[in-house]
Amino acid sequence: MKIVAQKPESLTDAQFHYCPGCTHGIIHRLIAECLDEMNLRESAIGICPVGCAVLAYNYFNCDMLEAAHGRAPAVATGVKRMLPDRCVFTYQGDGDLASIGMGEIVHASARGEKITVIFVNNTLYGMTGGQMAPTTLLGQVTTTSPYGRTAEQAGYPIKIAELLAQNEGSAYISRMAVNSPANIRKTKKSIKKAFQTQIDRKGFSLVEILSTCPTNWGLSPIDALKWLEENMIPYYPLGEFKVKEDMQYG
Repeated sequence: MKIVAQKPESLTDAQFHYCPGCTHGIIHRLIAECLDEMNLRESAIGICPVGCAVLAYNYFNCDMLEAAHGRAPAVATGVKRMLPDRCVFTYQGDGDLASIGMGEIVHASARGEKITVIFVNNTLYGMTGGQMAPTTLLGQVTTTSPYGRTAEQAGYPIKIAELLAQNEGSAYISRMAVNSPANIRKTKKSIKKAFQTQIDRKGFSLVEILSTCPTNWGLSPIDALKWLEENMIPYYPLGEFKVKEDMQYG
């Protein structure tokens, strides 16, 4: 029988623990497909975050490490400098990267560390109960903003892709989404570009991915996808924000 589709070799057989409708699983598969297709699995080292993906080491079939909350870029920096021929990536949520880990990510970018960061933005802290995050939208209700986030009290949502694109050390910065088949295909292409940026030793690369959290948003999986499209994308526009001019892709 001809095999039409199968599980990527870069994923284990472990069953995902994510909530129904959560798009972490889609993002995991996209990363695994890229590792397979680019023959990177044997050289890849992933850094897990603290957050919903804290157990990512159970799912990726490559070397994985666990970092303290927000410290994945610091750990990745050490690994990459000691093992420069390895493909080093971090997998981080918005609570992990944009809050306690903001210092690490900004300076890793500024230094041009040759690592790849997969940044999953679902606008809140998912694992710990749905608290407001630096990326929570204005007016969005969370467990710590029951009347909606206000700029006066909490400031404005931080646009990580635009922020890091300004750093000279950043070589490839993009924002994608996984709310539709078309956007999923674009996200995979962007992840490949980010890995290729590292292979070519161009500098720091990051792909921000808009993701859903039906459980903490209080929505069905289908309605969560609609909410992402109608509320997140207008504030967090999709696209590539930094591509070094000398980078060539087929």
